[in-house]
Amino acid sequence: MKIYIVDSFTEKRFFGNQAGVVLLENGEDFPNPDFMRLLAAELRYSETAFVKKLEREAFNLRYFTPVQEVELCGHATIAAFTVLREEGVIKAGSYRAETMAGSLEIEVSGKDIWMEMAAPKTIKTFEREESIVLYASLALDKSDEAEAMAPQIINTGLSDIMLPVKNQRALETAVLNAREVSRLSAVYDVTGIHLFCLEEDQEITARCRNFAPACGIDEESATGTSNGALTWYLRQHSIIKPGEINHFIQGEAMGKPSVIKTIFDEKEEEPRIRVGGTAVVVLKGTLI
Repeated sequence: MKIYIVDSFTEKRFFGNQAGVVLLENGEDFPNPDFMRLLAAELRYSETAFVKKLEREAFNLRYFTPVQEVELCGHATIAAFTVLREEGVIKAGSYRAETMAGSLEIEVSGKDIWMEMAAPKTIKTFEREESIVLYASLALDKSDEAEAMAPQIINTGLSDIMLPVKNQRALETAVLNAREVSRLSAVYDVTGIHLFCLEEDQEITARCRNFAPACGIDEESATGTSNGALTWYLRQHSIIKPGEINHFIQGEAMGKPSVIKTIFDEKEEEPRIRVGGTAVVVLKGTLI
């Protein structure tokens, strides 16, 4: 069983978001779920991906935080396919990732790994009184809210609360109340809160922070699934256009700046969102 540590959504070591990747030997089945969870807890990264080869162009991926299994993880998927490419298992081309969130197309193109997200869904739009409680859970109030954009729950594989603020100052001054955000995550059946502000710089779509204490992650420096959900949210507000590459900056508050790319495509029978970026393998070893 080979284990790798990978920095995702960055081209520099020690930046981006760290993920564990475990490659199973050909023909080897997944270990007991308790073992995978304990190994993820030992590695102490927000997610660890366990990768089983199904056939030449298809892989089964399971994802564990230090406390539980989750259906999908963007940065761990980018990390896993970066490892497969670096180890010569795959090369440029199209592949399939079988996950608990469904069968997803993966495109390996140059340095970038692009992953298809699950079909986007708007689960809930929050009423005024509900929104006040959401902002208060991050020590924010009415003056920090973005105009004409209500918080929503969006799902592109995992459900997250999209919480807009009016500027970068509000984004930077947010303070997590872990107990309250965990409570709200349970009430609304979401992974966590994805806080963001729009960016005037044409090269940057938005700056973000992500909080998921209910999953054992107080703050995460790069989240592919959440920014896939944010892409759908912003498309509904006509802020992004089909076919363009969007750039989301995350992790600055943690000293681990990350760049997550997304593309929205509406030419298909149903809207399609892809999340992409680069990753760097930092360490590799063998479980003894």
